[in-house]
Amino acid sequence: MIENLVIVESPAKAKTIEKFLGKDFRVISSFGHIRDLSKKNLGIDIENDFAPDYEIPKEKTRVVSELRKAASEAKNIWIASDEDREGEAIAWHLAGVLKLDLATTRRIVFHEITKDAISNAIENPRSIDMNLVNSQQARRILDRLVGFEISPVLWKKVQPSLSAGRVQSVAVRLLVEREREIFSFKPESSFRINAIFRVDEANLESAFLRAEASKRFPDEKEAQKFLELCNISKYNVSDITVKPGTRSPAPPFTTSTLQQEAYRKLGFSVAQTMAVAQKLYEAGKITYMRTDSTILSKLALVKSREVIISGYGEKYSKTRQFKTKTKGAQEAHEAIRPAYPDNLTITGNLNEKKLYELIWKRTIASQMADAQVEKTTISIEMNNSPVVFNATGEVIKFDGFLKLYTESSDQENNDEEKYVIHPVKKGMPLYYNNITAAPKFTAPPPRYTEASLVKKLEELGIGRPSTYAPTISTIQNRGYVSREDRPGEKRHIKVLTLEKGKITAISKTEVSGKEKSKLFPQDIGMIVNDFLIENFSEIVDYHFTAEVEEQFDEIAMGRLKWTGMLHEFYVPFHKTIEKTLENKDRKTGVRTLGNHPETGEPITVRMGRFGPVAQIGNSDNGSKPRFASLSKNQLIETITLEEALNLFRLPRSLGMHEDDEMVVGIGKFGPYIRYKNKFYSLKKGTDDPYSLTVERAIEIINEKNESEKKKVIKDFGDIKVLNGRYGPYITRDKLNYRLPKGTESEKLTKEDCIKIIEKNNKPK
Repeated sequence: MIENLVIVESPAKAKTIEKFLGKDFRVISSFGHIRDLSKKNLGIDIENDFAPDYEIPKEKTRVVSELRKAASEAKNIWIASDEDREGEAIAWHLAGVLKLDLATTRRIVFHEITKDAISNAIENPRSIDMNLVNSQQARRILDRLVGFEISPVLWKKVQPSLSAGRVQSVAVRLLVEREREIFSFKPESSFRINAIFRVDEANLESAFLRAEASKRFPDEKEAQKFLELCNISKYNVSDITVKPGTRSPAPPFTTSTLQQEAYRKLGFSVAQTMAVAQKLYEAGKITYMRTDSTILSKLALVKSREVIISGYGEKYSKTRQFKTKTKGAQEAHEAIRPAYPDNLTITGNLNEKKLYELIWKRTIASQMADAQVEKTTISIEMNNSPVVFNATGEVIKFDGFLKLYTESSDQENNDEEKYVIHPVKKGMPLYYNNITAAPKFTAPPPRYTEASLVKKLEELGIGRPSTYAPTISTIQNRGYVSREDRPGEKRHIKVLTLEKGKITAISKTEVSGKEKSKLFPQDIGMIVNDFLIENFSEIVDYHFTAEVEEQFDEIAMGRLKWTGMLHEFYVPFHKTIEKTLENKDRKTGVRTLGNHPETGEPITVRMGRFGPVAQIGNSDNGSKPRFASLSKNQLIETITLEEALNLFRLPRSLGMHEDDEMVVGIGKFGPYIRYKNKFYSLKKGTDDPYSLTVERAIEIINEKNESEKKKVIKDFGDIKVLNGRYGPYITRDKLNYRLPKGTESEKLTKEDCIKIIEKNNKPK
């Protein structure tokens, strides 16, 4: 007989908890959910007040039988799944499947896996909270209804195998709307004037001030005129303003802010951040990682104060309790913080250490003193123009929390360079070293990163801590959105410089529109988005989606009946489904670009069965239309007639080389040359498939062949000894085999290779 059986969600969590509970407790894992809505039909009996039909998935039958066996042998059962709605639902499903008496089954929760937290939970068990369970059930059922009913409509009206989700569709809408803002954006330029002034007329190396003119000029001509004025002007310091100020630390992490900061500082994706945080939590190193609260426990406040005083001194300590501003936040929860604030470092892999350090610094910094700063603005006047030059600088008088941590920003281009200004006096004359006039272009609104999309969803009240990561993963997995880097485009600009009485013009090249890890909506995502807006406006309405989230919160607090909420949503929704199916039109995103300049045939782009395609001609008069797939970065909405015509230029023959034809084309993995039934990739960013010359093609082929030769150590026909990434290996029939330690690959015979394959028949 087991005295006490504790059931948790994950094996890692089980291992950590078992350390604290002692020999009278056995801790086992349910490996997450053990039951879900049936996959047969809808899994919901709509007529019977939305009664769910739950089933145990095949992959969970073994786990469930082990849980049942352990439960039958236990005197007391404790369910210790996570403290959120999902965890509460798991507890309820466990009770149902294991036929546990809810009156005697103890439900325990803790937001950190420490001895004190677990002891406290054991001393204060509670029953399963059905309000939380019903809130989770309402979300799960509503999302199943939306997906199950809209997806078949998309199959008929747009393309087979598509699907739609309630929160995911709103996330895609945000991305599509931002993309269209960027499409319609027209950059404007103006000349910005920057100057470097020195304090000593004769000494060119004397202390200097960097300043910017208060006026920008519309074109090169106006900028040139102003520089001519600057050349003959006298300058002096007209005003000095010194403003003391304070900078306060950011609050401790919530799920959303952790995802944002881990992206900015560590380059982690949202899913990666949550996976690493989950491991840290289950190992007892941080508190629960799904929270929208910024509150710290009294113990955490005390411990943080001790760490700060011992490490930095009392003047660096300032205890604060932050108030959560997030809509619908659960204040009973705590922020994400180290379980033991006095542990500066932890054991673990590199990513775990990095994320832990970030959480530790943010937590401790939130309890440190404000930074005291002094901002100085110096105005420099001209004697022949009303334009004023302004120099700004910032001096940190007391670093406070900045000694440990500074929050990053989503702004990629921060033109405000903060530096210490050399002391000057009012009325003091200044002399220019050089003055430059350079064109600056207005930038379109930035595309979303995963982290900034989470921030936007949170601002709109859409989704909750547990839904951000799966939402962003889902829209990418469905192909509606892709995360990409883009190299940007080169732009030629002219910079004017005034130096030693002479104005010179220099042509420069700058790169604009460079993107890193940004979310780009794909054609199919844009078409589905437009279809949903046209036919299911409420589903993708920001306000409506946020309202639904608030209703889930109301159910969780026992203020709203979950079945009533579902009924109110479903009746009008189902009517819209029926009405949409009556309409026979299909949505393919078809767009007419114009006519072929030589044949006069119409040229269109649309969504084809296997992706976006360009089409020349049609089958109306019995002729056969020609098709070409759009390139990776081309969209139906923005492709031009010229770009579409270019697609039909490939594949193209470059001519013969050593009695074989060289053909250049674009495939799934980018541009290539096909020669002697082998494929040779073109160099990204260097080789253009449309203008590639015969000479360059031969060069690429020879380079690849030379590289391949170096890779082959021995060639016995069907068996080869190759040089791989991890050293030499044998390959036969597309299977790879490791070489025994100490084998000299150069001395191997075919017989040696056969013996190794037969003896060690383990694919590499």
